[in-house]
This record gives sequence, C-alpha cells and structure tokens, in this order.
Amino acid sequence: MMVAISVFRASGALDFFVGWTGPFLHQLGVPSEVLPLGLLRPLTGTGSLAFATDLISVYGPDSMIGRMASTIQGSTDTTLYVLTVYLGAIGIRNGRYALKVGLFSDAVGFVAAITVCLLFFG
Repeated sequence: MMVAISVFRASGALDFFVGWTGPFLHQLGVPSEVLPLGLLRPLTGTGSLAFATDLISVYGPDSMIGRMASTIQGSTDTTLYVLTVYLGAIGIRNGRYALKVGLFSDAVGFVAAITVCLLFFG
C-alpha cells in the first residue's frame, strides 16, 4: 500500500487531483493540502499518519492545516482494513453494504472534521 501511495504521489496524479479540486475547496474555506489525507485515511492508517505528520511538520501543529489534519486523523478510520479483518474473521463473504456505509461514514467524518475546525478555529 505504501508503494502504491508513493507511486501515486510521485507520478503527479495526486498533485493533479488536488490542483483540479483546489479552487472549489478554496471557495469553501478548506485548504487543499488536507484533501489527500481524506483520500488516504480509508485506505491506510500508516500512510495517512505519515501524511498527517508531514503536514504538521511543514505547517505547524497550531496552523489550520495542522489542526484539520489532526482532527481528520481522529475522526475517520481505515475502512478497508477494518472490513478485511473483521468480516474475514467471522467468515462474511459479501460485505458490499458494509463497504458503502464505511466509506460514507469516512466522508461524513471528513466533512465534520473540516466543519468543526472552521467553526472553532477559523
């Protein structure tokens, strides 16, 4: 997973996606730097922690980006890992609804984290 994320970042696809959605996010008051964290968090816990650590070291823990990264890190979960471990442990083979609900809850957690940071720190 770390290799795939590194290739995604090194290829420029991540920068293209962030650049493409940046103007829309800027109108909402959301820094585009936290968008990759919202995309990485459902996939990998270690990769998203490394990305959040990088954001905090570059922008500082008391910056809006650092606060948003910390709040996003705490308000979402690694959905694919949780589904793999828990559904695999009890032998459930069809987890399509669990995947939809898990990814939806990650999206709601991301939006809620951004909203809370903008309300309390903005």
